[in-house]
Amino acid sequence: MENEKLFVELEASQWTKTGQAACGDDFRCVRIPNEKRTIAVLSDGLGSGIKANLMASMTSTMALEFVRSNMDILQSAETIMDSLPVCEIRKISYATFTVFDMQLGGKTRVIEMDNPPFIHLRNLIDLPKNNVKELVSERWPDRKMKITEVTMAPGDRLIAFSDGVTQAGLGCPGWKFGWRREGALNFIKRVVEKNPEISARDLATMIAAEAMAVHPERKCKDDITCMVLYLRHPRVLRVITGPPFRKETDREYANMAVFPEGKVVLCGGTTANIVSRELRTRVDIDLKMVSRSGNLPPPGFMRGVGLVTEGILTLTQVAADLESGNWQNSAAAAKEIVNLMMDSDIVEFIVGTKINEAHQDPMLPVDLEMRRNVIKRLKAVLENNYRKNVSIRYF
Repeated sequence: MENEKLFVELEASQWTKTGQAACGDDFRCVRIPNEKRTIAVLSDGLGSGIKANLMASMTSTMALEFVRSNMDILQSAETIMDSLPVCEIRKISYATFTVFDMQLGGKTRVIEMDNPPFIHLRNLIDLPKNNVKELVSERWPDRKMKITEVTMAPGDRLIAFSDGVTQAGLGCPGWKFGWRREGALNFIKRVVEKNPEISARDLATMIAAEAMAVHPERKCKDDITCMVLYLRHPRVLRVITGPPFRKETDREYANMAVFPEGKVVLCGGTTANIVSRELRTRVDIDLKMVSRSGNLPPPGFMRGVGLVTEGILTLTQVAADLESGNWQNSAAAAKEIVNLMMDSDIVEFIVGTKINEAHQDPMLPVDLEMRRNVIKRLKAVLENNYRKNVSIRYF
């Protein structure tokens, strides 16, 4: 496998139990670039609400660090179980977990304790688990762990969920024994068959939403969490903004907007004019977008290139939307860019470094002072909050 050309998309979706203020499940992940390694943990704390959230958070945090440090799995699990607070009502301390530990070449270790068995989906087939080892703690004999070794191929997905998914609808008409793993698997197969390239984010969201929809009143009787790992070729978005420092490089600059390997966004009127002139194409505005443009100029489209928007104002709004995590009601131009970013694994910023005098007015907000500051802000939020690979090239 040419691992350098592949990308590991890792996302999760959650619903909190109806009537509770905090989710009793927890999801955490980390990428370790120098080891070409990705680790994710899903934990389900005993019960629901704040206490369950505390146990799940402690478990996922410790499990992530222990696996990252290559500690002995059994010793790590015992340390976790010894550390959890005891429930005053049930008089036990308990949290389940599933760990995905994927390394260079697709070699993946899945560590499970009491969560529903994970799914390894390839070509709509849930692959059998052949290389499985079971561990039992002498101090905690009722806690059994399974360690499964699998090798991921391009297009494979690993899917894990809490019992809020498998027990969804339990006792309701048509779901006497709940949705179960079989029901979730059949749903996943239908979704992937309809859309073979569905992202991990969208698939996790659909699984969690369907688990809640199983209940006749659309109520969460338990916390619901689904995490999906998807190994595939990366989806690349190139964002070009600002004129280049030297005018004689306009042609070279414009040619970077021709990018068949991914999608392109042009941010800024001057940027769009340069590309339009050099490539001899034009920007078309969809008049239907005007009514949804909000406080920003409406987006346009350049044939052979992609989306075209206003520059600094739009990028500043995109940064704010990403930081808040809420862009559903944002202006059309910003929303379009955010959606493209969410559907991409790698975001490349090509930033022209010629100063635009219009943005140096000291009366304007600080966000408008320099284009580069907004790009750095976008890079930080995309990497830290959304697990995107981001690069910046100044031109």
